[in-house]
Amino acid sequence: MYREQSQEGRQNMIKTGKKVFGILLAVMMCITLFTACGDAQDNSEVSSQPVSSGKAENSVYKIGLIQYVEHPSLDTIREAFMTRLEEWGYDETKISIDYQNAAGDNANVNTICQKFVGDEVDLIVAIATPAAQVAVSSTEGTDIKVLFAAVSNPAEDLSIKNLDAPEGNVTGTSDKIPVSSTVDLALQVNPELKTFGLLYNSGESNSVANAKEAREYCESKGIEVIEGTVSNVSEIQQVSTNLCTQVDAIFTSTDNSIASSISVVVEATRETKTPFYVGADSMVEDGAFAAIGIDYTELGAMNADMAVELMEGKEIKDVPVVIFSEYQTYVNQETCDTLGVALPADVEKKAVFF
Repeated sequence: MYREQSQEGRQNMIKTGKKVFGILLAVMMCITLFTACGDAQDNSEVSSQPVSSGKAENSVYKIGLIQYVEHPSLDTIREAFMTRLEEWGYDETKISIDYQNAAGDNANVNTICQKFVGDEVDLIVAIATPAAQVAVSSTEGTDIKVLFAAVSNPAEDLSIKNLDAPEGNVTGTSDKIPVSSTVDLALQVNPELKTFGLLYNSGESNSVANAKEAREYCESKGIEVIEGTVSNVSEIQQVSTNLCTQVDAIFTSTDNSIASSISVVVEATRETKTPFYVGADSMVEDGAFAAIGIDYTELGAMNADMAVELMEGKEIKDVPVVIFSEYQTYVNQETCDTLGVALPADVEKKAVFF
């Protein structure tokens, strides 16, 4: 009996030992399996890293945004540009924007553009002609694209030969205005107009071109032109005050220097009751008498649409330069009342009043 019990005990011990061994073996296999999975996961993470110097698919697109000077027209373009990008869903997880204002200083423009090139941005967005010109020259020999905003004469100022299929790395929007239409508006308001003053910065190529166009059109209408040119903002008050005493009306196109100090000109023209015609809606809002121009909010939004096209892979040649063909008449009601001007019925009917 004792021996039988011992045999059973040994058999039970053997069975128990097999169970324990089986459990230990299963545990060891699980440990080995998890270790292998961990190694595989680590290896997969390493292998997913980029092996070349090219951009990773999820990298942030770098934009250098330069504005030549601070004034309402250019501010409107920048704000509309940023707002439209947000509407497209381009937030800080997709794009990085380095915004710089050159304060109307050409040396600052050069420094800023060189910084953008050194930072290897993907795109420079340049607001206004002086900024765009430096951006284009600074990016020569690089892969950096340039998207300009509010350049009156891109063919001449930026040497773009084919606006429908821009060559090189440059495209954008033009804010060219119908200068002849502005002169016609002045004649509608005052059919006895004999002298027309042109106020502009002789260092801004866009202003020089518009002044030339205005001069030639006035001459064809038998209107005498008197020019008042400045080279910096400190000269604007004296030049505009003197010009007001010599002419029946004054015209400034989309000149950035005049726009940045427009309150000085508005004060001078109101004192002498000289109608002050300009090239931008914001300048009218700031006190100028009237303008025939474009909607700068629309222009800024258009630049954002073009930027999205470039970020999503389109080539520059497939993103034509935009030149607006529809214009609006803008009138400042307070200035109109101060001047004592009675607007023609058809002008009053179609105008936007500030």
